[in-house]
Amino acid sequence: MTTTTDTSTTTRNPLPPISDDEIFAGHEGGKLSAELLRPLETQRDLSIAYTPGVAKVCTAIKDEPELARTHTWTGRLVAVISDGSAVLGLGDIGAKASLPVMEGKCALFKSFSGLNAIPVVLDTNDTDEIVETIVRMAPTFGAVNLEDISAPRCFEIEDRVKEALDIPVMHDDQHGTAVVVLAALTNALRVVNKSFDSIKVVLSGAGAAGVAVAKILGDAGVSDVVVLDSKGIIESGRGDLTPTKEWLAANTNPRAVSGGIDTALADADVFIGVSGGTIDEKHLPQMADDAVVFALSNPNPEITPDIASKYATVVATGRSDFPNQINNVLAFPGIFRGALDAGATDITDDMKLAAARAIADLVGDDLAPDYVVPGALDARVAPAVAEAVEAVANAAGVARG
Repeated sequence: MTTTTDTSTTTRNPLPPISDDEIFAGHEGGKLSAELLRPLETQRDLSIAYTPGVAKVCTAIKDEPELARTHTWTGRLVAVISDGSAVLGLGDIGAKASLPVMEGKCALFKSFSGLNAIPVVLDTNDTDEIVETIVRMAPTFGAVNLEDISAPRCFEIEDRVKEALDIPVMHDDQHGTAVVVLAALTNALRVVNKSFDSIKVVLSGAGAAGVAVAKILGDAGVSDVVVLDSKGIIESGRGDLTPTKEWLAANTNPRAVSGGIDTALADADVFIGVSGGTIDEKHLPQMADDAVVFALSNPNPEITPDIASKYATVVATGRSDFPNQINNVLAFPGIFRGALDAGATDITDDMKLAAARAIADLVGDDLAPDYVVPGALDARVAPAVAEAVEAVANAAGVARG
């Protein structure tokens, strides 16, 4: 597996300024290329790689389709698919403008997990068209990473593509975020000596990431989660709820809390922000002792770490220039590597929980308030996550082997 070699735990100082010229130079010509695994130097090489030899492999795959996994690149290939409608920090910028992000995602796959990945940007926001296009293209690749598709369409698209295909499919904005949040929270609770079944969690944001975080926290044993959107606490009886928010209303807020952030944060143990909004400092003193604050909006956290640290024992952000960066790169390369190594037909909830445990376990005895999750460049992460995910896939019977 190709991985980075930096095993630093956190980035404690801001990066030096990066000039526009340096940024554009780093993207000129794109960030990806296709490379041959075997040389084409002789007539014999050509006869094996192409005609006439290739016909034998084609015929074998026609008779036994599973051979495509081992005798084409599909078994090691992830399609990173987006319509560019919800690009982090940029919003709805369209397919073509989102391509540098998707190329970057593919580069992360290759660097951290050794998997090949190709960017596919679709010039449509129509749910039916996106689903149909992915399904028709599916023989080309072994897994699908959905990326930067706006809510609530992202939920339906993921569900329908998963239903139609027998390969791993995951919307990373949802589940990658949720996995790393759970990993970091696992260790944050170790720091403050609290348990999943005893804490009160406030979750600001009911979009793709917020819904997935709420679900994975429930799977991990957190029973008291209060979710807020731009209009306040999501609760049964609100007349403006989408189907997704109706699910949140039915499965969160067990104390039937009403109101806004001030009410929600009263005696809360954990705040998790994935909303892009802001939190006023005046609300934080209401939280419980030894509070945990994850302000994950990028590039601007809901509340800055220097302020949050005055009231919380553990603070995390989505940024690389502060300790405890909640970064999806800790999750998705290993999750897809493990799923493809197992020949999995799905990425299950148990596989995501296993990924979170594997990430959390790497912190080990180095646990500290400013180190509850490994650094984004920690070379141990992807192999550990892949191994854990593959083991669960094999045990759960979703692996082809």
